[in-house]
Amino acid sequence: MTNTDKSRSGWRGTTILTVRKGGQVVIAGDGQVSVGDTIIKGNARKVRTLGNGNVIAGFAGATADALTLFERLETKLERFPDQLKRACVELAKDWRTDRYLRRLEAMMIVADANETLVLTGTGDVLEPEGHLMGIGSGGNYALAAARALVDQKLGAEEIAKRAMAIAADICVYTNNSLTVEILNAD
Repeated sequence: MTNTDKSRSGWRGTTILTVRKGGQVVIAGDGQVSVGDTIIKGNARKVRTLGNGNVIAGFAGATADALTLFERLETKLERFPDQLKRACVELAKDWRTDRYLRRLEAMMIVADANETLVLTGTGDVLEPEGHLMGIGSGGNYALAAARALVDQKLGAEEIAKRAMAIAADICVYTNNSLTVEILNAD
């Protein structure tokens, strides 16, 4: 992989983690945005609620691209209320086939009370194994930490926060400025 393949813009830095446990689903994201080896923002908000507050989502990748995808997902959720998977599949279809959307570089984790899904620009709509998933530059670190913590007597939020702290200690593109969104599962 060449340097130009890694990132067209040189922007790096995101860790997004989802944990589903004990009747809750949590998506946590760090706030760091880097260009090359320079941190240009430490408190970016990469996790937010969508729909009528019944869906939470986090993104990794180019910010403008992710915001465009959030808007498109909002539209799909309006069209298919309370059908997260269907809305995500429809978005993934558009993402792969629309000439403009096809160029967007981002990944998303989305969740409602019942489902957690990962969406990619290659058309993937994946359900995480074991109710845990991490994306972004520190995603694998956070995921490994969450897997180690999930059998402990900790709630979903505490697991997410501890796992993100571990990722921030390891990944130079991840910081401890967290945004955490929580939904209670049915």
